[in-house]
Amino acid sequence: MQNAKDTFYITLRSRLATVNPERTMMVRAVSRPGIFVQDAEAPMAQPLLDAFALNWTALAADVQLPAILTQMTCEIQYATAGTQNNAGLDRGRALEEMDYEVLKILYPYASQKMNYTQTPAAAMETMVFWSEPEFGPAVTIRDRLNRTVKVTVYAFQEQAEL
Repeated sequence: MQNAKDTFYITLRSRLATVNPERTMMVRAVSRPGIFVQDAEAPMAQPLLDAFALNWTALAADVQLPAILTQMTCEIQYATAGTQNNAGLDRGRALEEMDYEVLKILYPYASQKMNYTQTPAAAMETMVFWSEPEFGPAVTIRDRLNRTVKVTVYAFQEQAEL
């Protein structure tokens, strides 16, 4: 399952760097694309603004198939307060821009599964694929607009992963 999670994250990270190279974040004095896996980072008192946080929230497996098919739910959470130049009055537009970026980085809905525990990363035998995004409502918390998007990620477990 970890190879599927890593593949999903790195695929989205690479696509984001292409779709919007200016969407970056500074974490531990390092600038990188504005997307991260929440359980792989130190806890934060407040969510990062203008960045995408991936959270793995559910897991199911179909063991009746010749290969085990895992089904994982990933929630993509993001928030914006707009820009300082516009005193935050453009936060609706900023959220809409992030919504569009989510659509762009998720499509196409598949990627070759990779093993990132070795350098260079090695292609595996199967694909990781996912559902169309389910956008939750925009939620206002103080001066921020927040949204959660759910995606179901599927991957077959390969013999080397068992």
